[in-house]
Amino acid sequence: MTILQKRPEQATTAPPTTRPPLRRTGNGGLGIVIRYLMLAIVLAVAIQALSITVANEQWWASALVLAATLAVVGTYATRRAVPLKYLIPGILLMLMFQIYPVFYTFYTAFTNASDGHTISKEESIEAITVDGPIVEGQNADRFALSIAVADGADPNTSPFVYLLVGDDGTVFLGDESGIASLPDSSVTLDDGKVTAADGFTLLNGVQINDRSGEFDAFSVPLDGDEAVKKIGLSEAFAGTVQYRYDEATDTIVDTVSGTVFVAENASWVPEDGGPTLAPGWKQFVGVDNFAKVLTNDTVRNSFIGILIWNIAFAGLSVLTTFALGLLLAIVLNRKMIGQRLTRSLLLLPYALPGFITALVWASMYNKDFGLINNLTGLDVNWLGDVWWAKVALLVTNLWLGFPYMFLICTGALQSMPANLTEAAIVDGASPWRVFRSITVPMLMVAIAPMLVASFAFNFNNFTLIFLLTEGGPFPADNPSAGATDLLISYTYRLAFGDGGSQFGFAAAISIFIFIIVAILSISSFKRALSLEEVNS
Repeated sequence: MTILQKRPEQATTAPPTTRPPLRRTGNGGLGIVIRYLMLAIVLAVAIQALSITVANEQWWASALVLAATLAVVGTYATRRAVPLKYLIPGILLMLMFQIYPVFYTFYTAFTNASDGHTISKEESIEAITVDGPIVEGQNADRFALSIAVADGADPNTSPFVYLLVGDDGTVFLGDESGIASLPDSSVTLDDGKVTAADGFTLLNGVQINDRSGEFDAFSVPLDGDEAVKKIGLSEAFAGTVQYRYDEATDTIVDTVSGTVFVAENASWVPEDGGPTLAPGWKQFVGVDNFAKVLTNDTVRNSFIGILIWNIAFAGLSVLTTFALGLLLAIVLNRKMIGQRLTRSLLLLPYALPGFITALVWASMYNKDFGLINNLTGLDVNWLGDVWWAKVALLVTNLWLGFPYMFLICTGALQSMPANLTEAAIVDGASPWRVFRSITVPMLMVAIAPMLVASFAFNFNNFTLIFLLTEGGPFPADNPSAGATDLLISYTYRLAFGDGGSQFGFAAAISIFIFIIVAILSISSFKRALSLEEVNS
């Protein structure tokens, strides 16, 4: 018996217990410089944002900016947390463009936000009393006006002062804190107007016009209810502040007429009746906006009618586009002459921008000069009649939507195993039986989620409605709700319509839309999952 032994030179060494460190490739120094340069930019932007939010006392925004900055710096300043380096940008963008709009919409739905009610009560008082009108009396003092900033200050952004010259030649310095006299030796006058002043740089007409909004709202407070207000570029007057706020009674008093305005329903309402003072303020109203949808007869009837048409429009759009797309996909799924060219031509409506196609179809539906009536000899008022307008919408949406369905049905048909249909035909099944029992079930497994997504899209198809019919035609007794309005276009009209913006009410309807779409989508997805389980 011979025992074989390895030669010493053939003996294998034991594998190392630890892996050798990986050597970095590339220009690591440049990467570090770029990384810290980007972090410096982030910090600079964050400091600027924090200064703005703190100055405006927006503490919640300051907290969000600080948290985001700490997350970015803490993630990218070290070599750890590699997954977060890829997740942080997406998380921040999601918070900014999805989560924040959703929460702000919910918040707005519980407020009275609307035209004239977009600011706080304190800002409303300031806008009326401080930035409001100053009434010039019969014997009001007149001043020659020059506007200046401190020497070396930025004329576009720095605080400014008024250099005022009275009728007797006395020169005054006026700012937001009040008025004070200036010694004659420190100023130079020309034709009764200051042309130079020690320590100040006078602004020219262009610079004043660039900041005209600030100057129009600015006034120099005097004793009592008086203030100095500018007239044009070279003159000012001393007058009486028209409105004064009484903190003890929470009222605003018109110092000219004596009218007292009380705080009522987030507006300043005169005690004796009459128009309210603008602006009002935004306040929490609870579920009033939601209750209005359910209890106001006009709003409720409009909402229900629009909801029914909304569901019908979305459902019929999906049904018709799917039926036509599937039919064309089946026809072109066989080898034929010009198959590729025909498929390409059928995809053209999908390749064109939808808003351009909608405008073209709108011109074709013109009653007097439209292509459809001219070619067919009809005299149909396509966009002016309630039912024909709905037909026009469905036809146009069929043209826009069938290429998408044709595309996904073609892909689903080509991915089906051919042996199933061949086996069914061998067993004697008719083509209709094969289509109904094999093709359609397998097809639905693949495209059912697409149909749900298409329904959700058409449920909020604002572009088509706005460009084709603008929600019309409108009944004479309710110009805010049209016959072809979807809930989304109705909400848009409430929020930005000619009748006045109602942001809070529109936000409440948006929440109703969200709930309705969520319920329908969840139910549809459950059905789609059941199809997948049956065919698995």
